[in-house]
Amino acid sequence: MRLDKYLKVSRLIKRRTVANEACDAGRVSINDKVAKAGAEVKAGDIIEISFGTKPVRVKVTSVQEVVRKEEAKDMYEVL
Repeated sequence: MRLDKYLKVSRLIKRRTVANEACDAGRVSINDKVAKAGAEVKAGDIIEISFGTKPVRVKVTSVQEVVRKEEAKDMYEVL
């Protein structure tokens, strides 16, 4: 799954366009490498997002195309 879509589906970022902009600005990395919006995400990857001064690190536990709001937080584990 594309990185920008994963960020939206998992609700780490609310909108796909915002996720796309964050990737283009270099604020998102996968496994300690700056990632573009089209980068593939798979289970086991570590994603780091820089929100202002506070970085968020999560481990991808599952990748699903469609997920309900209550189950979205099961797609990742905060580190």
